Amino acid sequence: MRTFFPALILLCSVFSVQLTAQTLGFRCTNPSTTTCNSLIDYRLPNTTTLAAVDDLFDIKNLRSLLAANNLPIDTPGTKTVNASEILKIPFPCLCRNGTGISNHRPVYTVVPDDGLYHIAAEVFSGLVIYQQIQNVNGIPDENKISIGQELWIPLPCSCDDVDGQAALHFGHLVAAGSTVAGIAEEFDTTESTLLELNGMSNSSQLMADSILDVPLKVCTTIVRNDSMDYPLLVPNGTQTFTANGCVRCQCDAANNWILNCESSGIIRPNGQTCPSTQCPGTAFDLGNTTADSGCNRSRCAYGGYRNNTIYTDLTQESTCSPPGGSNNSNGSPSGNGSNGFRWSFILGVSLIVLHHLRW
Repeated sequence: MRTFFPALILLCSVFSVQLTAQTLGFRCTNPSTTTCNSLIDYRLPNTTTLAAVDDLFDIKNLRSLLAANNLPIDTPGTKTVNASEILKIPFPCLCRNGTGISNHRPVYTVVPDDGLYHIAAEVFSGLVIYQQIQNVNGIPDENKISIGQELWIPLPCSCDDVDGQAALHFGHLVAAGSTVAGIAEEFDTTESTLLELNGMSNSSQLMADSILDVPLKVCTTIVRNDSMDYPLLVPNGTQTFTANGCVRCQCDAANNWILNCESSGIIRPNGQTCPSTQCPGTAFDLGNTTADSGCNRSRCAYGGYRNNTIYTDLTQESTCSPPGGSNNSNGSPSGNGSNGFRWSFILGVSLIVLHHLRW
């Protein structure tokens, strides 16, 4: 028995350290209070509707969910999505204490028969572990939550640049049979970048159904740093709505990685009209382009918004080659992503305990 207790204490201590290390999401070295937009894969635990998913994740509006998944903007919220389908969830990210987690949303309201494990593993399909929910909500006893209690679900994310370039950090759900090299090729990054971002020493540590921090290249913008949507991170082949729905922006690598924004044409609630999107001193509206000479053209570009003003500016761009310093995320930034427990680690510690028990 004398050898048992030190071993048990060792096990508890190691588990405590592991839990502490896994308390928050992806590595984020930006200063505290830095915010950005992020994406994460969500495997539906049951058949439901787009509106129900939108409500579960506190997404500001349905069109944001539609845009993140490249669905037609007129798709109704009543559209059925089947169990095991994967949707990309857009959400705001907050950096603090060296890690990035969702910025106080989604907020989940406890219903009868709920438990923290059920909420983490089943309602949110393992995007977080229950200890993370317990930690950020300051719950002393994991077995004591109340019906109607509101719980912040800390989804993993990051706002860090990658190799000196802006990137949108995507929480990618790893499919069975995937390889780090294959994921790197799919998302136009490098194997070394993924390993370093996710704190893996080699590719054999990749686990199916884990959430991998994948940096996505984004289109360049002229969005001001005092804009309410700064930084506007839009990856290739996706679109987003901003400026209270008045502006739709698309990223297309074929357009030399330059973000193309235009008036959305969306009717705002209560019949409110959108602010002007015309470039000052010109007849150009947002998104209009005109050829100047050779490879050059002018564009009425989106510069951000604040209060009831949409900023625009006439910019020059080249149609012949990517602008200098293209958004290339193929670097090797340091990082240490958090993807839940590594069971091999736990197994190793368990073997140590068994060894002590035996002797």
